[in-house]
Amino acid sequence: MNNKSMTLLLVLALIALLVSGTLFTVKESERGVLLKFGEVVREDLKPGLHFKMPLIHEPRVFDGRIRVMEMRQEEYLTQEKKRLIVDSYVMWRIQDVKQFFIATGGGLEQRVNLLLGPRVNEGLRNQFGERTVYEVVAGEREELVVDLTESIDKKAKENLGIDVVEIRVKRIELPAAVSGSVYDRMRAEREREARSHRARGNELAEGIKAAADRERTEIIAGAYRQAEELRGAGDAEAATIYAKAYNKDPDFFAFSRSMDAYRGVFSSKDDLILVSPEGEFFEYMKKE
Repeated sequence: MNNKSMTLLLVLALIALLVSGTLFTVKESERGVLLKFGEVVREDLKPGLHFKMPLIHEPRVFDGRIRVMEMRQEEYLTQEKKRLIVDSYVMWRIQDVKQFFIATGGGLEQRVNLLLGPRVNEGLRNQFGERTVYEVVAGEREELVVDLTESIDKKAKENLGIDVVEIRVKRIELPAAVSGSVYDRMRAEREREARSHRARGNELAEGIKAAADRERTEIIAGAYRQAEELRGAGDAEAATIYAKAYNKDPDFFAFSRSMDAYRGVFSSKDDLILVSPEGEFFEYMKKE
């Protein structure tokens, strides 16, 4: 290889070195700032390719995704001065990358834990201190973490440049000396609610039953009245028919009624009646 080729390779190598020293990339999942002698000159770099001046500019790129900070297990006192053992965690992400860089001394995540952890711990202590054991364990845990997240998030944005997405209580353990009384109280509370629901249910059932009985009585009375009206109308119509039949042929009508009486009295072979033969009942039997 001659001198001319060697010179060309050296020039290309220098160009490549200069280009690599003046270009850098920021990924979609990253947030970054550009420093000039340690001072931020460009903040919140957008994803893509960026230029810098070698030996003068220094890019600092950080993970912009949500990160989780596991809190150390702590003991908190409730409103009744009962101890609770609590496990929790914090989810956060960078919101103002310049403020984050300055507040954490260059974007150290350990620094975030040192600055944010005590505030979350103090907030949990205050929230638990305002509530009873029953409210914390069974009633207001969701409200507790929502209120705490809102208050911590506001301060974290101003001071650390981060967004506190969520604070969650993973587990609450009761010391052995407390758990028995707490569970007894919870059981009594549930039994009281059950009795209340049963009482309301019985009251509603009695009301429905009374309404059904009243409606039944009204329906029966209406049906009886209608039946009596129909029966009366039928009896009147029957009497009219009998009267008309009697007026047309009184003798035949009397004979027909006597035959009906005979059939009714002697409907069975075992029927036996003792009457005087001279009575009117057998008047048509005596006639030839």
